[in-house]
Amino acid sequence: MSELLLNRIESALPRLRIRRPWLRRWMRRSAVAMVLQLRNGELHILMIKRAEREGDVWSGHMAFPGGHLDPGDDHGFAAAVRETEEETGLTLGPQDRCLGRLSDFRARPRRGLGMAVSPFVFLLQREVEFTPNYEVAEVVWVPLDFLLDNGNREELLWLGRLMGIRLPCYYFGGRCIWGLSLRMLDDLLAVAQRP
Repeated sequence: MSELLLNRIESALPRLRIRRPWLRRWMRRSAVAMVLQLRNGELHILMIKRAEREGDVWSGHMAFPGGHLDPGDDHGFAAAVRETEEETGLTLGPQDRCLGRLSDFRARPRRGLGMAVSPFVFLLQREVEFTPNYEVAEVVWVPLDFLLDNGNREELLWLGRLMGIRLPCYYFGGRCIWGLSLRMLDDLLAVAQRP
């Protein structure tokens, strides 16, 4: 099942029609790496649990390694690779194929046009050791079969300023996967399940 899933992702991503926000040119830009690996015959995706930090709107959240484009980054791909190395110690090189990318996601901070986040999907076929930096509490491999099982999908109550909203999530080993990261996962899994 996992190799079939990987094959579907590999064949579907290059054909994917990428959508970008209309105002992308004027938005803040960010990019993430969605790193896949077959581990003991099962396809996993690399996630990080962000460290608890005051003032960080994503403090403690499950996420993908990544971050803002710096002036030295020529494009989102370069930012995803650089940020992955900075946050986890994983250097994505030529041996780690980029299978493609997903459409941009719009993160909506409280002011301005928001931020366009570009997810790039990689296949890691080697063993690595992680050396997380101060931004990362832990590095976690999540099996895609767990995410494909709708029985594992739950809800959380997110408390906004005016009211609470029920949002979809997964609890994996006591860690909550929700929000923008879950939207990216859903997009990747939808791509994998296309005929």
